[in-house]
Amino acid sequence: MGIRLSEHRSYYIRLADTEEDIVTTSEALTVLSSDFVKYDTVKSKSFNKSSHRFLFEKKESEYEIKADYCIGVDWIGHTGRSIYVEPKINNSNLESFIWTLENEEGATNNKKSVDDRFYELDYLSMLLQLTSISESKNAVDDLLQIDWDAAQIPIEQKDDKLTPFLIVRFLQTLKSIVKKGLKKDYYKVKENLNNRIKGKILVGQQIKQNLLKHRFTSTYCEYQIFDIDHLENRFLKKVLDFVVAYVESHKNLLKDNLHIIQQTINYCKPAFAFVSNNIKENELKYIKHNSLFKDYKSALHIGGYILKRFAYNITQTTTQKVLTPPFWINMPQLFELYVYSKMVEHNIEFKKEIQFQFSTYGNALDILVSHPEYQMVIDAKYKLKYQRGHLHQDIRQVAGYARLNKVRTELKIEDDRNIPCLIIYPDMVNGVDDFSLINIRNSKRSIKAYYNVYKLGVKLPIIGF
Repeated sequence: MGIRLSEHRSYYIRLADTEEDIVTTSEALTVLSSDFVKYDTVKSKSFNKSSHRFLFEKKESEYEIKADYCIGVDWIGHTGRSIYVEPKINNSNLESFIWTLENEEGATNNKKSVDDRFYELDYLSMLLQLTSISESKNAVDDLLQIDWDAAQIPIEQKDDKLTPFLIVRFLQTLKSIVKKGLKKDYYKVKENLNNRIKGKILVGQQIKQNLLKHRFTSTYCEYQIFDIDHLENRFLKKVLDFVVAYVESHKNLLKDNLHIIQQTINYCKPAFAFVSNNIKENELKYIKHNSLFKDYKSALHIGGYILKRFAYNITQTTTQKVLTPPFWINMPQLFELYVYSKMVEHNIEFKKEIQFQFSTYGNALDILVSHPEYQMVIDAKYKLKYQRGHLHQDIRQVAGYARLNKVRTELKIEDDRNIPCLIIYPDMVNGVDDFSLINIRNSKRSIKAYYNVYKLGVKLPIIGF
């Protein structure tokens, strides 16, 4: 049985005295002592240095399991229970979402009423956006972690966030490959030729297929062809068949992204018209990556995940209940890449002056804008707290980046003026959707407690209910 949470919400495990006290609610679970002690060995799981898959804490009389800023599915230790964290923000509980966070320094405490609409972040649209921009697509691979060695977790097909993520990632990479043209390579062909010899004669097959059957004018040969119907392209064609089957069976799950996904499929399919999908599972180990074709390496990697996801059985793409390996998607990093890709898209003429993850002696600031008219240091924070206040710790961080000599040198600043600092955060209701530098400059709001430090809410794609 699984525990379902939204991002950054808590769930409590409590001890029941008798079987009659066993209760399961949306906020807590009571269990008998025999099950309660199983949670004693559970520990928090990290995603990276700044994010956790989930946080687990033992208190006086209960355990608290808390979702962080990642979405996914995982086992809760060896308790036999799983956790499912969804990218959903219930606006009627938005105050709880914000104010039950840890009481970080500098957060304002002025509650306001919010509307009761229900939002779900459309993470697929965010992924489609950033993989459509060449400057950001190469950083996508770090967004996802999958534990293939762990036991798989049963979930409803509608709750499967992993497969759509992999499919979108694969299709966008495949589109890039098709746009450049399918790679040609040498591959072996075995054929029974009439009145001619090509390559080498396969003696065993020649005896079996021709001599014993008195076909003296035929020769069974093996030779090489330089064309597109080689092992790598066959593998991609096979994965594409799985993707098409999944998309056709689950159109309702893809919702607003279905049209873009189908367009991408229709763009890619003709390129594989003369490529076979005849490939065996044991042949996959013979695929070798060529460093000159980076998109191939990525597509083969993600394609392998997709086939493994369906156990190489295309009929499993239509099932309504599925088994999924534990996986996690890093939403803060997805948000950073989304903001960067939108800025590149809306400022094509200045894209070389918008740098992502500018390295600063062991640190990397999110976005550095070096255009003389719009110079600024930008930190993208996946935190709703900024809708009502600010966090001193984040401001100290971004201000610290702005004082680095390497940053000032990059911006060609030789005097003592301060570089403007901007914190960008999600705001699905009042945020801006124009990421042009001029609009960012004109729409940013000053954080009054600090000089030359600003914040700006941006809209994210959402699914309305």
